[in-house]
Amino acid sequence: MKKRFLQVENLAQRFPIAGRNKSLTVFEDISFGIERGEFVCIIGHSGCGKSTIMNALSGLDAPTEGVVIMDGKEVSGPSLDRGVVFQNYSLLPWLSALDNIIFGVRARWPKWSRQKIREHSHEYLHMVGLQEVEHRKPGQLSGGMRQRVSIARAFATQPKLLLLDEPFGALDALTRGVIQDELVSICASTAQTVFMITHDVDEAILLADRILLMSNGPEAVIAEDVVVDLPRPRKRGTVINQPGYYSLRNHLLDFLVNRSEAARTATTSAAPAIINPIREASGGPLPHAVNA
Repeated sequence: MKKRFLQVENLAQRFPIAGRNKSLTVFEDISFGIERGEFVCIIGHSGCGKSTIMNALSGLDAPTEGVVIMDGKEVSGPSLDRGVVFQNYSLLPWLSALDNIIFGVRARWPKWSRQKIREHSHEYLHMVGLQEVEHRKPGQLSGGMRQRVSIARAFATQPKLLLLDEPFGALDALTRGVIQDELVSICASTAQTVFMITHDVDEAILLADRILLMSNGPEAVIAEDVVVDLPRPRKRGTVINQPGYYSLRNHLLDFLVNRSEAARTATTSAAPAIINPIREASGGPLPHAVNA
């Protein structure tokens, strides 16, 4: 079996139930891989364990079973090789926008000079269009601006893997769209490897190379590995006009609305089925299961 840049093998997470001699299985038999430079989204209903999987990838939590291997090394704890952007911004409120980025860059490269750290940090703040508010503290910024600072800080540390936990979930639709476009542009220029949790089907189609679909929890599994077979670069205003867009979108919505519950018991292999709805709609091969 081919080993990818990130390899998740037979992951399971179980929590003891107080006062009872049994445990709750959040998910089990989770196996998938991510290639270097690939953007992968994971979608599923609340309670299926998406954030718990991300915690295992980041090293913030240890799985009950299984292993996460990144770049040939087992993930056994937090590392600056993995950057995380949370939904709630996670900025230091007493530091300016620029200083929040400097804080991360200094931790990543402690031997750099102050000037180099500042120039590097300013470059990434400029990348997200916030150079004019660099001296403002988080409390003086809008929600969208704060999330841009969080994204800039994560990219500035140049992690091998960027983990995004519903980073746009608290933003209004217009602001979310603007930052999505920025993320598309930055990922295209940096070839960043990304794993992202989202509940937004349209967001996943815009951003991802593949979308992992989780069955309902508890005892959730990754039921399908859906290929987003749409050309890049993608733009929000035009991606809906791409041939096959609605075949892909309808497949994702059908899974979430009609098939996510039954998929929990229907999936018999740790390797999810590889699905290409666009190819199938045009008369391509049927879904098939392969090793992750």
